[in-house]
Amino acid sequence: MLKTFIVGIVLGVAGAAAALYAFPAVDQHRETSIVSVAANGGNIEAFHINMPMDRIMAGAADQNQALPTGLKWPADQMLEDVRAELFKVRNARDTVVGVASRTAARDGSGEIIDWVLHLPARGSMYVNMRPEALKGGFRRGELQAGSREFAPLSGLMSERWVPNTSGDADAPAGRIELVTTYIRRQEAP
Repeated sequence: MLKTFIVGIVLGVAGAAAALYAFPAVDQHRETSIVSVAANGGNIEAFHINMPMDRIMAGAADQNQALPTGLKWPADQMLEDVRAELFKVRNARDTVVGVASRTAARDGSGEIIDWVLHLPARGSMYVNMRPEALKGGFRRGELQAGSREFAPLSGLMSERWVPNTSGDADAPAGRIELVTTYIRRQEAP
């Protein structure tokens, strides 16, 4: 009886392992990264968000209708000057490669803008933007933290609105361009 029980446990574990090998529970597809080399030896990677079709959600106190329909922004006074948006993120081939959130808030010292980009099978990066726009309409920020492949990196990200001038009826209104430039952090000796 005990031998049958032990053999059953061993066969059950072997069967479960075989089933997981044949039919993996998680099989994240990783789109090939489109990365170019920067002059300083770092990497440059560009992403974009087609507006309005890549906006998943937008929330703000002064907004008449949040996306998706029926979502209500909390009526908390602390959130009066906060805006949160979720987007699909695309690479240079116009393939969706991840999601991003952009939060903007205003406090007594000025405006705060943060981006979090999540690229499945690669990791996430958190970027704090400078609120003032540079010449040419760019806004620039620093990579503050990252996970997985972005954890050992430091660098910058720029944000820019590019209006669509094609005149096509089904074209997006424009796009938000995000260009990241990063390099591996130097380890302290």
